[in-house]
Amino acid sequence: MWRYVTLLYRVLDMEYLITAYSDIGIKKRTNQDSMFIKVAETEYGKVCFSVLCDGMGGLAKGELASASIIRDFSKWFEYEFPEMLYKGINPENLRKTWENLIYESNYKIGYYSQHHNAQMGSTVSALLIVDGIYYIIHVGDSRIYLLDNTIKQLTKDQTFIQQEMDAGRMTPEEARRDPRRNMLLQCVGASNVIEPDFYLGEIQENSVFAICSDGFRHVITEEEIYAGLNPSISYNETIMYDNAVSLVELNKSRQEEDNISVALVRVT
Repeated sequence: MWRYVTLLYRVLDMEYLITAYSDIGIKKRTNQDSMFIKVAETEYGKVCFSVLCDGMGGLAKGELASASIIRDFSKWFEYEFPEMLYKGINPENLRKTWENLIYESNYKIGYYSQHHNAQMGSTVSALLIVDGIYYIIHVGDSRIYLLDNTIKQLTKDQTFIQQEMDAGRMTPEEARRDPRRNMLLQCVGASNVIEPDFYLGEIQENSVFAICSDGFRHVITEEEIYAGLNPSISYNETIMYDNAVSLVELNKSRQEEDNISVALVRVT
């Protein structure tokens, strides 16, 4: 059951600290991750929107797929979201709008792949914060974490090993070592059928959202992520950026071979 929220009569004065960092990593020739964070001043308070996409494909094709999805979401936020905000956010309408955007992206990327003999695709994890409520749309194995007094993984990986863990056929420890950990069940542009996950919930002030590609979290623990990014130390954007860089470098020191990206939003 979705909880319907109208913004016309209730405004929370929220502020945001934001930063992002991306690294090509120690092995790949191109960085196929794409992301953005936007904060908009509105009549109903400040709104924050962040999207991260992890592209897959030979040479620069993954970069093309992820950048294409980023452009689609950016245009939506600029041109379509203001009217939706003015009318009042209806979670069901927002979910359908985002799903249609992803379906269109899936078709466009798939069409390009077929006509250019190039397999390509991308994950997508999008986070919208409006008036004390977060909304998420998610495909693939990028992740969104919420850090307050602890760390919570808000999204669920759409992967083979997650499916195996859900069925009780694999333990988390086995999953961390399994060579099939990057096997996606869904990928925008490379899947015939896409079923995005949609999440929403209330947030408190002094919370931190971390949106990351899988390269950011394969070889470090949630405890290490929390120690580096939790609200008690994320009190300005310079520190948030420096700590994000430190965690990326920790990943590289442990021989993470993928591109590594993270976007941070602190709600104050």
